[in-house]
Amino acid sequence: MNKITAAITCVNGYVPEDVLSNSDLEKLVDTNDEWIKSRTGINERRILKTPGLATSDMAVEAVNGLLKKRGITANDLDVIIFATVTGDMIFPSTACILADKIGAKNAWGFDLAAACSGFLFSLETGAKFIESGKYKNVLVVGADKMSTIIDYTDRNTCIIFGDGCGCVLLEPNTEGLGIIDTELHIDGQGRQYLHQKAGGSLKPPTHETIDAKEHYVFQDGKAVFKFAVRGMADVSASIMEKNNLTSDDVKWLVPHQANLRIIDATAERMGVGRDKVMINIDHFGNTTNGTLPLCLWEWENKLKKGDNLILSAFGGGFTWGAVYIKWAYDYKA
Repeated sequence: MNKITAAITCVNGYVPEDVLSNSDLEKLVDTNDEWIKSRTGINERRILKTPGLATSDMAVEAVNGLLKKRGITANDLDVIIFATVTGDMIFPSTACILADKIGAKNAWGFDLAAACSGFLFSLETGAKFIESGKYKNVLVVGADKMSTIIDYTDRNTCIIFGDGCGCVLLEPNTEGLGIIDTELHIDGQGRQYLHQKAGGSLKPPTHETIDAKEHYVFQDGKAVFKFAVRGMADVSASIMEKNNLTSDDVKWLVPHQANLRIIDATAERMGVGRDKVMINIDHFGNTTNGTLPLCLWEWENKLKKGDNLILSAFGGGFTWGAVYIKWAYDYKA
């Protein structure tokens, strides 16, 4: 029997309609379009403004579209892994809420929190369920409503993040396609540079924490940039070396969309030109767990069966990693 690998067989995405442009931010904080673009590469980002809608609602749109594309129903799903840091509630899991909203009666699942690396960690986790032979359809969702934890008076963070969701379906493959290798890392010493100060068991919500704006993202931009450049570049080069891949062998680099300079540094380390790099940070910003699947969604019509993809990310914690994928299908409109 041929070895079972986990292959992505369908992708889909969703972003809200409301656009927050750089010119809009100029009215909120001391910044300007040139300053933002030169430091991040971002022109605009999407924001989920409709009252009463949460991270799971973006996922409903993305997942229902995926199920329709693949020609299956929610009841065909075995496992739902939801990568997010902005779950609808502390509990129950957003995976549980999503399953109810889409009518997935036969699935079990859970949330996975690894900041911006969460989607990669979820791919690795989902792949193991497929490789076990027990599960046939594993849904991996990456989504965040970052606008709920961003201080729009802090120009260091409000210019970066947006809202969005992407998702993929993992199925068994015996052709040697799918997820071939992963390299994942964590280092909790980095938590001081990128975190949310209050809201957890260490510092529960109080009037004081709210007044001090400690429920928003805190980021030491210079420190995070330094670690992210090295982390993403090193791990991407490492997974290529482990699998004897040259830059010519890599068809696409799919990088986390945190900062255009970090993306460029990663591509340069890999020897990959801009023409082989998926970039959507300019119009979506950093959607955290949504960035990688949203890239796959936007570039799906350019992907060919057998293409070598390197997915790479870096996030708070610190967390970072890379995944080597052999794409499993040709796009059909």
